[in-house]
Amino acid sequence: MFVELEITDLEIGMYLVEIIKPKGKFQLLEGGLIKNEKVLSALCTKGVELVRIDPERALPPIENIPTVQDKLFFQEQIIKAKTVFNESKNIQKKLFQDAGNGSPLDLTPVNSITDESIELIFQNPDALSCVLNLRNKDEYLLEHSVAVSVLITIFSFHLKLDKEVVRKLAVGAFLHDVGKIKIPEVILNKPGKLTDTEFEVMKTHASHSIEIIKKTPGIDPLSLEVAALHHEQLNGNGYPNAIKDISIYGRMIAICDIFDALTSTRCYKKGMSQVKAFGILRSLAKTQHLDDELVDQFIICMGVYPVGAIVQLDSNQLAMVESHNPQDPIHPNVTTFYSLGEKGFEAEQKVDLSKSTKQQIVKCVRADDFDLDMAQIMEYLAHQG
Repeated sequence: MFVELEITDLEIGMYLVEIIKPKGKFQLLEGGLIKNEKVLSALCTKGVELVRIDPERALPPIENIPTVQDKLFFQEQIIKAKTVFNESKNIQKKLFQDAGNGSPLDLTPVNSITDESIELIFQNPDALSCVLNLRNKDEYLLEHSVAVSVLITIFSFHLKLDKEVVRKLAVGAFLHDVGKIKIPEVILNKPGKLTDTEFEVMKTHASHSIEIIKKTPGIDPLSLEVAALHHEQLNGNGYPNAIKDISIYGRMIAICDIFDALTSTRCYKKGMSQVKAFGILRSLAKTQHLDDELVDQFIICMGVYPVGAIVQLDSNQLAMVESHNPQDPIHPNVTTFYSLGEKGFEAEQKVDLSKSTKQQIVKCVRADDFDLDMAQIMEYLAHQG
């Protein structure tokens, strides 16, 4: 019995019998197996929309190749992740307003949204990792705290910390920069290096955060601790208290905080690629600013090429990292989407770089290096899928 499929649901190993739509435009001389991504890409490029396959003549499923159900599940998770991220920003905005007015912070929505993030990450850490790339350069203050909360949750998941501990860390990270509402905007958003005097003012945000969080009804001591330690350094040169004996949780948030700050684009500066940020984290570990073992674990957790990162291939294409190959971390699974030669979007092609002899990563890049927008890329790939 033949089955009709949308072209986006056609997979390697299926037996193609007929092209149904557009009707009369294409005609197969004979049926055959879909042997590789190149064939799928060619059909997409030609505008084929609907096909008929013979399930009985298909090859057995190839291990580790995502099924249609897997892809749909991941797309659903991405949609959930976007919703959680946007709602988190709304909650963060209300927190800053309350802190600015001197009102106590309401933990109820914070607990609720961090619980949603945790559940989503425990189901599929790659989904929120992807969404972290969809940032607005004019909303750094709101998005940074949300992102650090997500990052420490992903990191905790990797380190196999107890779920109740993760909840407290996520809440603390969500609140860690609330004291910045007390910093004059001319210093907070200055498009350039701060003077020594301005930097001293900027540093006071950590103390302001501690005071605001201390007064928050129902706050857990661990949430307060992790927020209070986010700018402390192992060498004693941190602030606000120059603490050397820093808990593992304080060490974790310092890594997450710096990583997000380095990779985020703001109204006055472009963020750097994740790989370059990893290099800076390693340098900071050498000077005892950060914990070297935890930095290595963070890089392993995020992947040498993090999910959602944009990479340039030696085939002169751009691709998005879709998932890791744990046994071969420098060769992830990617989806190509853009031709640098043609300077335009092209039909997506999923490539397992650990098995590819023709395509390899040249370097990790940023979308805005090529005047592209991450939201536009994600929408395009979602449409393709």
